Amino acid sequence: MTKEQFEREKNYRISIAIAKSMLSKNIIDEDDFEKIKKMFIDKYRPAIETLTYN
Repeated sequence: MTKEQFEREKNYRISIAIAKSMLSKNIIDEDDFEKIKKMFIDKYRPAIETLTYN
């Protein structure tokens, strides 16, 4: 994994952690979370998450 890939993965995971926290506090619902997740995948292009995203 290159430094750039690592940075993208790190930024993606931090962003998803924040979104998951918002979901658990009912600030957003599951549909919003899925939209946010897709947006972050498109933005950060994480190496690991895109392997499992449908």
